[in-house]
Amino acid sequence: MSKKIIGVLGLGIFGKTVAEELCTFDQEVIALDYREDHVQAVANTVTRAAVGDITNYEFLESVGIEHCDTVVIATGNSLEASVLAVMHCKKLGVQNIIAKAKSGIFEDVLYNIGASRIIMPERASGKSLASHILRRHISNIIHVEDDISIIEFKIPQKWVGKNLIELDVRNKYELNVVGIRRGNMESLTTDFNPQDPLPGDIQISAVTNSRTFEKFDYLGYLT
Repeated sequence: MSKKIIGVLGLGIFGKTVAEELCTFDQEVIALDYREDHVQAVANTVTRAAVGDITNYEFLESVGIEHCDTVVIATGNSLEASVLAVMHCKKLGVQNIIAKAKSGIFEDVLYNIGASRIIMPERASGKSLASHILRRHISNIIHVEDDISIIEFKIPQKWVGKNLIELDVRNKYELNVVGIRRGNMESLTTDFNPQDPLPGDIQISAVTNSRTFEKFDYLGYLT
C-alpha cells in the first residue's frame, strides 16, 4: 500500500478533523500546533505531533515538513501566519500546499504566494446548508470542482412514464445521466435504456456542468 506523508499545521476543529480523518486511512500525518492541549488531543492518533510555532522556519524543518507530499495549513484566522507558513513550506520544497482561508482577500493573497489550493470551510458549509434547506427532489450533491457536480434526485411526478430522450434532459437541464437507482436501498445501475419509460420509484444520478438543475429544483420548476 502506498502511503503519503501529510503535514497538518494548526489543530483547531478543522485541522484536528483533517488529521484524524487522514489517519483513518492509514496515512502518515505530522500534526503541529502552538497549543499543547491541541497537540495532545491527536498525539495518540497521528504519526508525529509537536508543539511549536508554524511560522518558524527552523521549527518546520526540525519536524521534517520537507518530507511531506502535502501540507494542510489549517489555521485561517491570521493572514500573516498563513503567509509565513506557505512561504516556509515552499522553501522546504513541499509541492502541494493546501491552505484554509476565512475571506476572499486571504484567498487571493495565499494563491498569489504559491498555495496550491484554498479551502474556505465556512463558505462550503454555508452553501451546503442552503442547498439542504432548498432541496425538493435532490437527495445528494457531490461538488467535483467549480460548478461541476454529481447529483442524485428522485424524478418529478411529471417525468413518470416518459423516457430520458423524450424529456431531453441534457439540453433542458444540462444533465448527463450516468445511472439509475430503483428504490432507496437498491444499488446504482449504469445498465439502463434511455428509451424506457421511467417508473415513479427511481432516483437518477447525473453529472451536471452548471447549477442549472439545482435552480430548477430549488425554485420548484420540476414539480
